[in-house]
Amino acid sequence: MSGRSVAETQSGPDAPVAETGVYLDSSAPAKLYVPEPESDALEGFLRGRRDLLISELGITEVLSKFGRRRREGLLTVVQASEIRNAVLADADSGSLRRLDLSPMVHREAERLLFQLDSVALRTLDALHVAHALLNSATHAVTYDARVRAASPQAGLRTLDFQAPG
Repeated sequence: MSGRSVAETQSGPDAPVAETGVYLDSSAPAKLYVPEPESDALEGFLRGRRDLLISELGITEVLSKFGRRRREGLLTVVQASEIRNAVLADADSGSLRRLDLSPMVHREAERLLFQLDSVALRTLDALHVAHALLNSATHAVTYDARVRAASPQAGLRTLDFQAPG
């Protein structure tokens, strides 16, 4: 377990000039707490940024992922608890702007579900894209194929942070 924390990092030299906002769906921050091939590149990008947006839904989804890994025996109870505490501490640190679900987000997600015919968008994916749009995000960081496909059609640019290869 890496124990990485967005709140503990410094300014990154390769981070693009600050835009209106960079939305993180749940697939991105999950990579900060358990090392995956893309974790270092993503962490480098996030380091020191002040334009990061995350939905309360995304925080719950991240915690769900690690709760499931604990139930499957892939994490110990102690590891899962440490990750949960780190996720909640980062969410409370002020390094991420937390976005609440509202009826307006639901209406935008519903619009996207009917508008984006070329993407098999699911409910949670649509809610993430809607959150980004309604909160003036210009970019989305996602490792989810459906959110990645829907974002440009909805007017968001996606950012890729892959493992060095």
